[in-house]
Amino acid sequence: MSHDDDGYAPALAAATRHAAAWLGSLSGRHIGPGRTAHDLVPAFGGPLPAQGMPADQVIDLLARTADPGLMAMPSGRFFGWVIGGTLPAALASDWLVSAWDQNAGLRYATPAMAAIEEAAAAWLLDLLGLPPQADVGFVTGATMANFTGMAAARWRLMADAGWDLDRDGLAGAPRIRCFVGRERHDTVDLALRYLGLGRPTVVDTDDQGRLLPEALDAALSETGGRSGTGAGGPALVCLQAGNLHSGAFDPFDRAVEVAHRHGAWVHVDGAFGLWAAAAPALRQLVAGFEQADSWGTDAHKTLNVPYDCGIAIVRDAGALRSAMGLHASYLMHDAEGPGDPFEKAPELSRRARGVPVWAALRSLGRAGVASQVTGLAEAAAGIAKGLDALDGVEVLNEVQYTQICVAFGDDATTRAVTERIIEDGRVWMSGSRWRDRDVLRVSVSNWQTGPDEVDTAVDAVRSALAAVRGGLHSP
Repeated sequence: MSHDDDGYAPALAAATRHAAAWLGSLSGRHIGPGRTAHDLVPAFGGPLPAQGMPADQVIDLLARTADPGLMAMPSGRFFGWVIGGTLPAALASDWLVSAWDQNAGLRYATPAMAAIEEAAAAWLLDLLGLPPQADVGFVTGATMANFTGMAAARWRLMADAGWDLDRDGLAGAPRIRCFVGRERHDTVDLALRYLGLGRPTVVDTDDQGRLLPEALDAALSETGGRSGTGAGGPALVCLQAGNLHSGAFDPFDRAVEVAHRHGAWVHVDGAFGLWAAAAPALRQLVAGFEQADSWGTDAHKTLNVPYDCGIAIVRDAGALRSAMGLHASYLMHDAEGPGDPFEKAPELSRRARGVPVWAALRSLGRAGVASQVTGLAEAAAGIAKGLDALDGVEVLNEVQYTQICVAFGDDATTRAVTERIIEDGRVWMSGSRWRDRDVLRVSVSNWQTGPDEVDTAVDAVRSALAAVRGGLHSP
């Protein structure tokens, strides 16, 4: 097949056409999908055809068939879970990443990818005010960012306790006691399970889900710290930047001091909240977080780059590379560089996830990142203010960042209003349960959420509540 007949041009043209149509539909599209997976499986499945199809026709078929099953997650009216949109520069750069098709694990083999990711890493550390000597790994998402940071913690804590983890594994090793706030994200526990560290000790929190430093002090005093001299041995403390429901931040200055006084490693789960450090108006929310030992975040959430791009940051580069790295004779290393990218992530082969991060940061600049993060918080405050003014609506949390939790009296009514909002389709807000109450949870994560989207969100809730009260949707 000749270069002129390779099929790329018509396939990419078809993809561009369908992508533009999709993005253009978001401003007025019903947020929820119109078809279920059960509906769509027959259209995509069945026996594998004996003969193939031209690439551009495949793209046409794919886009046409998928469209009714797509949720408008990139819309500024999507407030479910914590899911950001995608900045134009980040989206376009991600297309290039796929076209370039570089395995970004080796610095020697893909120097452009390594240089771009190293620049992005340096910008991130500077932007967030984290130690410039820290290592940065680009992983799949916040779960693996936490996993990676805590894997480095596991290696260092074992080494400091005199245990060779690489040689002897975990069998018979000193137990690492892990401490978490009562309202940590469940993926922290998942990462601990992946690492074989077991269930954590739960520390009490306040009414917004913030860990109580005095409770952490008491728990660590009972079990010992990193030295292994106490009953519990080495210790790992996981703090939180951005509570899933309230958006609250643990008191890092006091909690980190307590943990370090007991010799514990401190990891910060900052899936969406770590970015508050980049906004001067919000920086006080993370005061003291820079004293921790590792941090995890997800660039898809607050920064708004495409899936999948988590970021693991570890102060102790040696611990990270010992936990994640490997040596093999067939790998070609760059002797001039600071090490290979695969030494900072759980994968040997991966796409260049850091490229869209670089593109997002370069397109926004320092001021743009600050404005974007502040804008999300201001939109959340605007929605909360509008909802709080409605009769029968109770805003349950202190809205300091990007999360809002709302109730409508009893649980049944709250569930009914949530269902009605989803049916209406102007916005998407998800239900949850917080502090023994059913809640409507509103998460502002998209760079395109502005005053019009705020007004639409408030009006959608107002209409849904009126419909439930009027019996159109019985609770």
